[in-house]
Amino acid sequence: RMIQQGGLLEYIQTPLDLDEIGGMSNLKKWLNHRKDVFSPEAKAFGIVPPKDVLMLGVQGAGKSLCAKAIATAWQQPLLRLDPSTLYASYIGESEKNLREALRQTEMMAPVILWIDEIEKAFASAASRSADGGLSQRMFGTLLTWLQEHQMPVFVVATANDIEALPPELLRKGRFDEIFFVDLPTQEVRREIFAIHLRKRGRDPVRFDLDALARASQDYSGSEIEQAVIAALHNAYAEKTDLGTETILAALQGSPPLSATMAEKVSALRQWAQGRCVIAE
Repeated sequence: RMIQQGGLLEYIQTPLDLDEIGGMSNLKKWLNHRKDVFSPEAKAFGIVPPKDVLMLGVQGAGKSLCAKAIATAWQQPLLRLDPSTLYASYIGESEKNLREALRQTEMMAPVILWIDEIEKAFASAASRSADGGLSQRMFGTLLTWLQEHQMPVFVVATANDIEALPPELLRKGRFDEIFFVDLPTQEVRREIFAIHLRKRGRDPVRFDLDALARASQDYSGSEIEQAVIAALHNAYAEKTDLGTETILAALQGSPPLSATMAEKVSALRQWAQGRCVIAE
């Protein structure tokens, strides 16, 4: 009820098991090593629980899945904060909304807070903007809270555009870890096809997963899911069962977004080298 009243936070349903998420082997390992660090035993051992991670990556590559993976691995509820909902037309109202969202989050702790596409809300903080310094004030409020909050709230911030992020957000030590989520490899694409086929009552063994993985090069995980869904609709309309050829046709009919963003994807990969942990 508290979330519904404010409209600032959204409760997100998470998968029951990490096996429902394809790839992300390094992220999963990182999560498994830290799943018990919030216990009294870990504290007595001298461990300080992690507070936050930043997920950078290609659009649609699975950053939202990473946020769900963390909530699933640690068996904690997941709240999504869309920064665009914070901004209001009245002076002082936007800052008030941010403080209220953070207060509500702390009241629900322990919890995972997912700040989605963080660069869209605070991009103006990286430059001299025409918003009267609002973005900078909002960004300052968030940075202070990230550094000083004491309640067990773990923050997952996701971003697509590193150029729009204020430099302070990317400095060493600001986040416990920065993960780079790239487009899935052929092996991971095979795994993703199997997951989505099983979710729709199909036995993956009946499909040529290798052919599907090869045909979906440069496709994101969400684009692979949409291809399976489109193929399912086509098969139903044609009164036939879903098969490899139907999915291959759906892939051919919908080229990947990365094909039109090749330069941007290449620049993002280059920036991530040596700065980020690869999620896969």
